Amino acid sequence: MESVRTRGEAARRDLRLLPKAHLHLHFTGSMRPSTLLELADKYGVHLPEALSGGEPPRLRATDERGWFRFQRLYDIARSCLRSPDDIRRLVREAAEEDARDGSRWLEIQVDPTSYAPRLGGLIPALEIILDAAESASRETGVGIRVLVAANRMKHPLDARTLARLAVRYADRGVVGFGLSNDERRGLARDFDRAFAIARDGGLLAAPHGGELSGPSSVRDCLDDLHAARVGHGVRAAEDPRLLRRLADRGVTCEVCPASNVALGVYEKQEDVPLRTLYDAGVPMALGADDPLLFGARLAAQYELAREFHAFTDPELAELARQSVRASAAPEPVRTDLLKEIDEWLAT
Repeated sequence: MESVRTRGEAARRDLRLLPKAHLHLHFTGSMRPSTLLELADKYGVHLPEALSGGEPPRLRATDERGWFRFQRLYDIARSCLRSPDDIRRLVREAAEEDARDGSRWLEIQVDPTSYAPRLGGLIPALEIILDAAESASRETGVGIRVLVAANRMKHPLDARTLARLAVRYADRGVVGFGLSNDERRGLARDFDRAFAIARDGGLLAAPHGGELSGPSSVRDCLDDLHAARVGHGVRAAEDPRLLRRLADRGVTCEVCPASNVALGVYEKQEDVPLRTLYDAGVPMALGADDPLLFGARLAAQYELAREFHAFTDPELAELARQSVRASAAPEPVRTDLLKEIDEWLAT
């Protein structure tokens, strides 16, 4: 006789088996800690205890000093990526980690200017990254595309150069254009021309906003950059009118619960407004952000939603659907993924 699962048992479906898309993962931040240690040893790079101690570093980036420390650690890790082989290894391992966590589609975010000096220039750097993505996709079965991100700490003219480059490679795997780094610096509207170039070239706009700064940062992404997705966006929860606007427009927030607490945006997991956003009808795509520094990869974000915000399996499946719908995956890929999500829920 077939056994009947209790409600509690049904609520414990394996979240690693839940098909999903991963839309917020930074390039260097995707690195395995063990890979960082090996590359640092290879190139004679001294790693501070925060990167070599085996535990995620303690970070609090809500003040200038804390953000500087975060950026310093990230820059040290990035300095260990020096050859095409290093790039290929990083992308392949990121895809392997995503595959283990149920990701079927990955959009990895990168500023190629950060790697250009060691890889022969801006164009060679991006081509190496795109070739690595194509190879890793074949090897792992995870669909991989690239989102080129400008640095808001640099001049807006640099962002325009990157936008033109991103459009040039739209048929080679670039699907979007972003804006990262400390959103408290500069104005979103300073980068409006770069985003116009990207949108006119068929790329989706996905700037960071609403993490270190409040709801006004999210509004700037919508008003000045015409964002289709917002990196993080959690601070929109502080403004009910903004929540309605995001929901009405179907703008997806790429929410990263682990990093929100690690960076001090919220004191504890219970404070991250996942439930507020979800109940307001704001689409979300859970992301790992920088697992090298925050210690949690993609499936762990769904576990946090389950454990600290009481998301049921049907709700977690809906989060996975929202990630797929917000992705740049081709329609047949989306259709297959949505079907697989329904099958996961039916088991």
